[in-house]
Amino acid sequence: MQDTSVETDRAALICKLLGDKTRLIMMKILDDQDCCVCEFVEIFQVSQPSISQHLRKLRDIGLVQEERKGQWIFYSMNKNSSEYPFIQILLDQLPDQSYQLKQLEENGTRINCCK
Repeated sequence: MQDTSVETDRAALICKLLGDKTRLIMMKILDDQDCCVCEFVEIFQVSQPSISQHLRKLRDIGLVQEERKGQWIFYSMNKNSSEYPFIQILLDQLPDQSYQLKQLEENGTRINCCK
């Protein structure tokens, strides 16, 4: 059986980052679907620099990854991270957030910049 334990200091850092409601919801959304900054700006109704700051923190510790598509950058959950099993346990306990993206589609504001 593979060891999926996380070092205590690393677990504390992850818990601290995911203690922020915005980042926690971002991670829940990214667990199911890639998103760009503009979608998170619409969902959370905060500035693009604020969203970028949240994503940078998650990217810097390897929880999310980015992929450039044209001029846009899409973020996704880094499911290859050794910490993913640790995070997945937490995310599985949270309510589904797919309605957030469905709402954007219904409002016509989903990825109007990208896909």
